[in-house]
Amino acid sequence: MAAKTKKQRKPRRPSRAQAEDAVRTLLLWAGEDIRREGLIDTPKRVAIAYEDWFSGYKENPIEYLRRTFQEVDGYDEMIILRDIAFESHCEHHMAPIIGRAHVGYLPRNKVVGISKLARVVEAFARRFQVQEKMTAQIANCIQEVLQPKGVAVVIEAKHQCMTTRGIHKSDVSMVTSQMVGTFRADARTRAEFLRMIDTSR
Repeated sequence: MAAKTKKQRKPRRPSRAQAEDAVRTLLLWAGEDIRREGLIDTPKRVAIAYEDWFSGYKENPIEYLRRTFQEVDGYDEMIILRDIAFESHCEHHMAPIIGRAHVGYLPRNKVVGISKLARVVEAFARRFQVQEKMTAQIANCIQEVLQPKGVAVVIEAKHQCMTTRGIHKSDVSMVTSQMVGTFRADARTRAEFLRMIDTSR
């Protein structure tokens, strides 16, 4: 019988002072003089920016979907929120990912406020991400909480780890999709969703 492995503890979160010191280290490594006027407050500014960019780690997207509405007079057709703009960061290079998400679902007996769908996208986007994983996380979260007939998520984004470094292809965007339930099983439902978001427009 294989020995049980100990559960790894999550590393302790560094202090703000340690985070600012890390920024100074990177500036020095890049060849900068951290004593010059324009950089004196940069570590503090970067720490504040990180609190904003990565606020998704403090949020539980499931909570946004808890409050639902059942008084919809039997409405059971597709609900779609298009063009949800987001900014994320690539977990491989820590470079920005700028894009938009399209989210749809087929309600079973309850619906959620549309702003909550946007908040779910934001909660996952404001973390270090891989676009494929983020697409699946959004779809699976909505499916798990709302238990609809199906969920569809399409994300289009430009990755600045590719546009500003490496291969330098500035006009390239990436498209990912995750189809759950009816959207995966029924080609007509999937086609209707894709037609309604019309990513080519």
